[in-house]
Amino acid sequence: MKNCRFFQPFAPIVGAGALLFLLCLLMSFKQDSHIRIFMIGDSTMANKDYAKTPERGWGMVLPCFFDDDVEIDNHAVNGRSSKSFISEGRWQKVVEQIRPGDYVFIQFGHNDEKPQPERHTDPGTTFDANLRKFVGETRERGGIPVLFNAVVRRNFVVEVDKNDDDEKLRNIDAKNAPILVEDDTLRDTHGAYLDSPRNVAREMGCAFVDANRITHDLEQSLGREGSKRLHMWFEEGQHPLVPNGRSDNTHYNIYGAHVVARLLAEAICHEVKPLAKHLVSYDLSVANDGRGDFFTLDEALAAVPRGKKTTIQVLGGEWPKPAITKETKVKIVMRRGAKWAK
Repeated sequence: MKNCRFFQPFAPIVGAGALLFLLCLLMSFKQDSHIRIFMIGDSTMANKDYAKTPERGWGMVLPCFFDDDVEIDNHAVNGRSSKSFISEGRWQKVVEQIRPGDYVFIQFGHNDEKPQPERHTDPGTTFDANLRKFVGETRERGGIPVLFNAVVRRNFVVEVDKNDDDEKLRNIDAKNAPILVEDDTLRDTHGAYLDSPRNVAREMGCAFVDANRITHDLEQSLGREGSKRLHMWFEEGQHPLVPNGRSDNTHYNIYGAHVVARLLAEAICHEVKPLAKHLVSYDLSVANDGRGDFFTLDEALAAVPRGKKTTIQVLGGEWPKPAITKETKVKIVMRRGAKWAK
């Protein structure tokens, strides 16, 4: 009995220690479940200044298609090639942040084709060497590289001047856009630059996403007129941020970026199995920083088809709670950092 009385006071301490151990274990598991994705690439992937343009990179809106356990850090920049991304020190800044288990999504090609010496690389030699550098140095830090080839340009032009630039396909001013003869066949503009990411991925044993094939099939299925809906095609006066209009077959608008990001997110999860459980699919997205389909809940609710069950996700920020009737059949999901205003 004395022994029992001796140990009795220590019982709550043991219980508290076990509880603390369990809490630490749960916190450790939560940290392990947190996934970071770094993105490096060009304007087709990059974040945009949403206050100045309706243009979006597919990487900017990718958070709409992964759950809150995934953090996406997009370092893609307009006009950068694999060469200039390295020479400007942008890659080094990413490398220094990579921790074991982090993913690095790598997509170049559009600007590696350009003739300017500060950007130009050649497929099979210098372009491949830069891709190997990205893959190798990611792995040295314990990260997981994923290679992508370039997304397709909307090029239904029957005959176009042969050059290494795409300015003829992305004229800024719609009023002065050249008159080009188009038919119903989408034509490649990237050539061997599409092969390098695939070849390096095979050589180094890393995941590869055929973004070009996916976007080619999408745009070809929409046709020469329907595919314009994906891109920065605006008539003069159609959009307040593009008052002179624009005829741009390279860059995506808000709608196009979401369509492409959804397809690429599905392809990523097919190639990188651990990410598949984090894939999400909502009908509409709202964010005040330009990542969503809409900037406000009122805009999203106005776009909901009458009587159709619709799920709207809200990414970050404080929002006034809207009045929703049962007849609208709308469900609103508040993502990480989003809350209702008091």
